[in-house]
Amino acid sequence: MSSPGLPQGDGAAEPSHHEPSTSESVAAVDLGSNSFHMVVARVVDDTHFHILDRLRERVALAAGLDDQQRLGEKAQARAVACLERFGQRLRELPLERVRAVGTSALRQAVNARDFLPAAQAALGHPIEIIAGSEEARLIYLGVSHSLADDSGRRLVVDIGGGSTECVLGEHFSPIRTDSLNMGCVVYSLRFFADGKVRGEDFKRAEIAARLKLEPIERRYLEGGWDSCVGSSGTILAIDALLRQHGWSDRGITLAGLRQLKKALIAAGSTAKIAAIPGVQADRAGVLPGGVAILLALFESFGVEQMATTGGSMREGLLYDLLGRIRHEDARDQTIRQFCSRYHVDMGQASRVERIALHCLNQVAAAWGIDPGVGRQLLTWAARLHEIGLSIAYSGYHRHGAYLVANSEMPGFSRADQDLLATLVLGQRKKLTRELFAALPPHEAELALRLCLLLRLAVRLARSRSPRPLPPFTVSPRKTGLELAFPADWIEGHPLTLADLIEEASKIQGVGFELRVR
Repeated sequence: MSSPGLPQGDGAAEPSHHEPSTSESVAAVDLGSNSFHMVVARVVDDTHFHILDRLRERVALAAGLDDQQRLGEKAQARAVACLERFGQRLRELPLERVRAVGTSALRQAVNARDFLPAAQAALGHPIEIIAGSEEARLIYLGVSHSLADDSGRRLVVDIGGGSTECVLGEHFSPIRTDSLNMGCVVYSLRFFADGKVRGEDFKRAEIAARLKLEPIERRYLEGGWDSCVGSSGTILAIDALLRQHGWSDRGITLAGLRQLKKALIAAGSTAKIAAIPGVQADRAGVLPGGVAILLALFESFGVEQMATTGGSMREGLLYDLLGRIRHEDARDQTIRQFCSRYHVDMGQASRVERIALHCLNQVAAAWGIDPGVGRQLLTWAARLHEIGLSIAYSGYHRHGAYLVANSEMPGFSRADQDLLATLVLGQRKKLTRELFAALPPHEAELALRLCLLLRLAVRLARSRSPRPLPPFTVSPRKTGLELAFPADWIEGHPLTLADLIEEASKIQGVGFELRVR
């Protein structure tokens, strides 16, 4: 401590993990729209790992969505059964060394939140549903680490079961990311639903894909690229077929794709496509949709040749996980960018952060809050709590919450953003439990308690003074908190006392009492 008051560090969140050794493992699980993938790796050093194990199962999650975008019981059962098998392999790994994410199909499913508890219980680890932009970032991270780190700009394309991601980037950093709602499963079901593969159906699928690409086409062409790289099972399968049949000997080309399209139409049905040499049986039914999307992309973007790589989102997840382990969390970088973009008063943000963490340290054990998780969330919320001021003072907590909930935030899952937006929204005005109703029950209680601490910190830092507060204690009670200040200090700060008394009235709606002495 630099003073007898509050701790004066930078307040950075302290993750709840321990430092890795060369014998420890990390794992990534990708709940894709067509297949579920798991990769386990051994950490070699801060930037490298060796793959120890891979598992892949076709679950066909996207095919299990009905007309109302509800995930059917059979698809849920397939998914849970697969995750139970994955879970056995991951049973010995601590939570902080596994990252599991759901992509397009779970983004689309209106009942995804109902499905997650059973899925997480089967896997034995939390599952995040990530935004398309985050999926694209992770894909680029995995692809870029699998290639030579040259100075050129890359166009990276990944065709999944439910979405297609396009990324422009240099080195290990994406410049532009886009996720389009078209994938090999979705398009095969939409345009080749009867199992027949006809020329007119291919034409319709290509036109639909070009229409999806049209809004981003100009910006990609203007950005330009030096090389084009394809990732994902669909693109790798297409590349292998072109090479096997002599339709291309230098990666994927437009001429080779047109040859493959002719072969698929000549086969006439997905059943006969499965008999084409080199076609995997479980990919025959989704190959026409994938080829149509890739043809449309080649023609829209004027791609002449596409190299392929085995690097994918799973590897991106592992590298992102390594970053978190060595305290280079992409989410912290996102928070810094937000603070810069919205001209946050970092002095004030730091004051709120220090006070909130000082309070958390005294109540975390009694409230059952994991200190690492609590510190991280409070740190982020404190740093972002005033971003709404860039729009207007009136209702700035609502403006800030909207920005957090609706912006692209690299590194953050949808659930992370929702929880963080709830903290920013709940920092002022009357507090009710309805504010937390949209969160899962276990997150709602955590968010409520962290919100109470953030509100106290905002109140206590209202003067925006650089002078630290005097030593004070926060004592958790069964139904609330008790704050204790030196008598002479609280008597000399009537505005703070009035603020705390007002705060006590505003949190009564959530069943908490605030006492000051």
